[in-house]
Amino acid sequence: MALTTFEGFRSLETHHCVTGSVLHIYDFHQCDISEEMLLGIGSGLSFIYWHMKGMAPMFGGRGNVGRPGEEGLEITIGRRTGVRVEKHTTGSSSKAEKALLELLENGQPVMLNVDMGFLPYFDLPEDYHFGGHAIVVCGYDPSSKDVLIADRDADLHPVAWEDLVKARGSKFKPFPPQNMWFTFDFSKKRLPRAEDIREAILDVCTYMLEGPISNIGVRGIRKAAQLVPQWSKSMDAETLRWSCFNSFIFIDAEGGTGGGLFRYMYGRFLAEASEILGDPKLVGLSKNMKEIGDHWQEVAALFKRGSKMKDPTPILSQIPDPLMDIANLEESAWNALQERT
Repeated sequence: MALTTFEGFRSLETHHCVTGSVLHIYDFHQCDISEEMLLGIGSGLSFIYWHMKGMAPMFGGRGNVGRPGEEGLEITIGRRTGVRVEKHTTGSSSKAEKALLELLENGQPVMLNVDMGFLPYFDLPEDYHFGGHAIVVCGYDPSSKDVLIADRDADLHPVAWEDLVKARGSKFKPFPPQNMWFTFDFSKKRLPRAEDIREAILDVCTYMLEGPISNIGVRGIRKAAQLVPQWSKSMDAETLRWSCFNSFIFIDAEGGTGGGLFRYMYGRFLAEASEILGDPKLVGLSKNMKEIGDHWQEVAALFKRGSKMKDPTPILSQIPDPLMDIANLEESAWNALQERT
């Protein structure tokens, strides 16, 4: 049996692995919505500076990732589009396999979380692991047990079942995937309403302006500005280079943010929202968000330069000023957006 996509499935080029995977599922179920709108109504924008002992520091631009007290972007999107979305996890590989096979044998594409370090189509360092990556299994051959995977690029990727099992059950940190999969019920699907969009925008404004801890939101950007120059006190040159590259990749489009730490995507969401809400002033705020994204790209470029230097320490001293500028721009933008909504 040939390895082909399920009937009705289209491969789409997307920006972010999570919103892109949700987009593939929504498209399959003929729910016409943009990836930018999915990010926006999912309250999917934020900032976090995260540095666990023994791991590289991370600049995160995604919000509503399912931390305690958050329902998670996938479920929030569903709630605001009339779609019932359920997240499933299990420590049992056999239970995970059984659930996945039942869906695939019914011709249903399935959204999974996986450790991208086990996916053979990525060219990654041997010891690289990131278990927060989302994909869609969109084809299955029962005879070989090979699957087709839709990722952010337009190509589809054949993957052996054994590799998929490893990617689903990885124990590596950060974000071990726990065999996570999602199920969707589109029987009451609808497009997002004006009140859904307003609520989603206010969620992000509140989170950015009133982050619950000091490394989240606008305060988090300012904290990152203070801490980046101190990396050289606790890291050797090789670790510094990797930390710079890791920071670059989490800001830049190459790492799945759509560029500018998701700010470009969110700006396009605001442009869409302006039409639905009948508020042309949101277009101006959309442009502001694009400009903020440009500033984030400048920071990303500095980190990229640092990642290629024998000693990145001089670059780290150049990071605080643009980060403080970004913090001021973001504070102004989120206050203005909060007032509009």
